[in-house]
Amino acid sequence: MAADPTDLPTPDDVRAAASRIAGTAHRTPVLTSRLTDSEIGASVLVKPENLQRTGSFKFRGAFHTLSRLSAEQRRAGVVAFSSGNHAQAVALAASVLDIPATIVMPTDAPAGKLAATQGYGAAVVGYDRYTEDREQIATTLSGERGMTLVPPFDHPDVIAGQGTAALELLEDAGPLDALFVCLGGGGLLSGSLLAAQALSPGAAVYGVEPEAGDDARQSLRAGRIVRIEQPRTIADGAATTALGTRTFPILRDHVTDVLTVTDDQLVDAMRTFATRMKILVEPTGALAMAGLRVAVAADPQRFAGARVGVVVSGGNVDLDRFTALVGG
Repeated sequence: MAADPTDLPTPDDVRAAASRIAGTAHRTPVLTSRLTDSEIGASVLVKPENLQRTGSFKFRGAFHTLSRLSAEQRRAGVVAFSSGNHAQAVALAASVLDIPATIVMPTDAPAGKLAATQGYGAAVVGYDRYTEDREQIATTLSGERGMTLVPPFDHPDVIAGQGTAALELLEDAGPLDALFVCLGGGGLLSGSLLAAQALSPGAAVYGVEPEAGDDARQSLRAGRIVRIEQPRTIADGAATTALGTRTFPILRDHVTDVLTVTDDQLVDAMRTFATRMKILVEPTGALAMAGLRVAVAADPQRFAGARVGVVVSGGNVDLDRFTALVGG
């Protein structure tokens, strides 16, 4: 089903979201690295949303969405489905706003993400990501209990909230020639495209998704939403099977291109962040940097002398898992 064009968020919605979350969400810094600039041949400006509350950009969209609920909706509570970062974000936002929350999470979700979600006070309902439909489980719970469903990406308030990360990057760093953004369901990329329209309309914006889960690239090539089998990738936050009815048209109309990277390339990018910028980035969070490096490896002069933004989506990775991946 196509989204109602009047229900799609706008650049003004991203600006309004920024005002609503100000003072609650962190305004994360802009990081740089001389070695990375030399490797890429450009000025690379990194927005580290691994330093955001709950460790990912997801808190922006979750808090924005929950803050707009009516008093009746707040009393009834919310339900969400997520592999981890959206789960934590909704759980914390609900706690801050005193809203009951139930989260549908895969039984193989990273232990740290599961513990954090429960630690924020949310109830967790488990499911098998390879045999069960998380969205259907959440929808059923919503209907049975009268709770508001807060999807991880396909919602105008969620998209507007996620776009505030790129909006801040552009406000703090100035206009960019190119912007690389992690891509799963498309909420962060859609919001980033709206922010770029507002503050840097000349920027080329690229989404980067796992090679094993290239549903967005397939969808853009086909001109319709393509649904794939559950992908197996270390980028668990981007292991989605399809874009949303709202995120797809925004990407279709505004994204420059969608690139894909392998798990090994993600590990290399994680190692780069750890050694050069001293930050802990999860595999999904490294998608954008990995995509930039792959693009430059294919064409070393592609961004020569340019100003390139990179949005890091999160840093929620268990230390044992991080050590096993990066130290190997």
